[in-house]
Amino acid sequence: MSRRSVNYTSSPLLASKTPLWRSQFIVALVALGFLALIGRAAYVQVFGNAFFQRQGEVRFARTLELPANRGRILDRNGLILASSVPAASIWAIPEDVETDNPEVKPKLKQLARLMGMPLPALMAKLADEDKTFVWIKRQLDWDVGQQIQALGIKGIYQRKEYKRQYPEGEAAAHVVGFTNVEDHGQEGMELAFDKELAGKPGSRRVIKDRLGRVVEGVGAEVPPVDGRDMQLSIDSKVQFFAYQKLRDTVAEHKAKAGSVVVLDAHTGEVLALANYPSYDPGSRGRLTGEQLRNRAITDTFEPGSTMKPITIGLALNSGRVRPETVIDTSPGRLTITGSTISDTHSYGALTVEGVVQKSSNVGTTKIAMQMPAREMWETFSAVGFGQKPQIAFPGAVSGRLRPYKSWRPIEQATMSYGYGLSASLFQMARSYTVFANGGKVIPATMLKTDEPAVGVPVFSERTANQVRKMLQMAAGPGGTGQKAQTVGYSVGGKSGTARKQVGKSYATGKYRAWFTGLAPVDKPRIIVAVMIDEPSNGVIYGGAVAAPVFSEVVQQTLRMMSVAPDMAVQPLIVTNAVEESL
Repeated sequence: MSRRSVNYTSSPLLASKTPLWRSQFIVALVALGFLALIGRAAYVQVFGNAFFQRQGEVRFARTLELPANRGRILDRNGLILASSVPAASIWAIPEDVETDNPEVKPKLKQLARLMGMPLPALMAKLADEDKTFVWIKRQLDWDVGQQIQALGIKGIYQRKEYKRQYPEGEAAAHVVGFTNVEDHGQEGMELAFDKELAGKPGSRRVIKDRLGRVVEGVGAEVPPVDGRDMQLSIDSKVQFFAYQKLRDTVAEHKAKAGSVVVLDAHTGEVLALANYPSYDPGSRGRLTGEQLRNRAITDTFEPGSTMKPITIGLALNSGRVRPETVIDTSPGRLTITGSTISDTHSYGALTVEGVVQKSSNVGTTKIAMQMPAREMWETFSAVGFGQKPQIAFPGAVSGRLRPYKSWRPIEQATMSYGYGLSASLFQMARSYTVFANGGKVIPATMLKTDEPAVGVPVFSERTANQVRKMLQMAAGPGGTGQKAQTVGYSVGGKSGTARKQVGKSYATGKYRAWFTGLAPVDKPRIIVAVMIDEPSNGVIYGGAVAAPVFSEVVQQTLRMMSVAPDMAVQPLIVTNAVEESL
């Protein structure tokens, strides 16, 4: 086989002379290209390494928050009022969900059913394919989350979170409160102690792929610090009974609302704080402001005749009157600077004890007008009126007590029997601790404590004992609060019926019925305050509407506290009760 010879010089292109500079230029360009690559590599790997590391982390590295388990809220006996349980929160990458796939459509229907949402609503969340993240539904039950995971729908993921459970439901709702979807306290003790309950979340650095899946962990993991448990002073059994009785009474009297406060007379602990209407803190889909309001703490109103024992206590303590001092209340009316104060009946001559027992506005006014306005103001302030309660609870209000220098004579007169100032039910209950602790008013607390409270002297012990006797008379035969009596325990208290103020005037036919008292009388263990707002079933007086709630709450609470009965016989209830003056 002969080899064919090639004569390169026969080609005019190959035969042409190429300038030397051209080849040198090409070689130089190649060399420059290599130098640029080497320089870029050096910049990326050495000089600019930190920048590119950060950019990579921004795109693929994530810090996962490791949620802390929120602390429990317990009652005084260790029963759970609020606790956290695992929950599944569902999210999606819309562009990855194959909504048009015939095999996926039935699974999406199942997904919507498991989450309790309409299929169109689910599809609307998945409609924006430009999004790389969208929440579908937060805080589903954990077992529901497991069923969703078993569906295996591409683009649907879930995250473990915690949600709160409230075993006592609406009975303790205004005490415990609730958290939002981010597990931050919004109301009640959940809000007041949010920092302590929340704990501190941990963190974990990971590398994720574009689908959000964790590829590997990087760096050290910081474990979460779980929240601290809070033990309240509330007794869940007392709380439930008080709420139940309050609810039934509001319905019976066709009232707008009601509240009950129960205090331990020795320690100042709040054993119960109930409001109606209420709500279920675990299901808040259709909440209204009426349901959310913690009326016992946030609402203020004129206390009416429940103020009279404090006014009488000041007169006794100053020595201006004695229990047997006679006050002429005839003819049941008294005019001061053109305004008339009246009683429901003309009681004639009454002792100071009788003034409290019959709830005489005229008698209370005549006693009050013997005292300087400054003394009354100082005493009212000392028992807590016009001052915000020092209690770890959101929304507590101070009420209204104007400076004494601005009082006109008629205002001093009306304040003596509970008009012209305002207070919350909680303030009213606390003010009566002055009669249960030898003349000392004690602070109230929502947290459990075993130590007796340190009180501030307001009256002498003798005065406190004298007023307690008058309160017992007011709740006994011939008094305005006879229906407050209970089986086995002596009680003392004062009813009140106040016209309801709307704007700057009093509404026609609208009242608030009160009863505040203590038991047993000789050695008080509890103080109970009851308010029924706008009873409208034909009975409006505190002695007829609020006193029966007081009676049953006192009896049940003292039994639960294992307090020995101090009365051997059933109390005498007189059907023709005296109506307190408005």
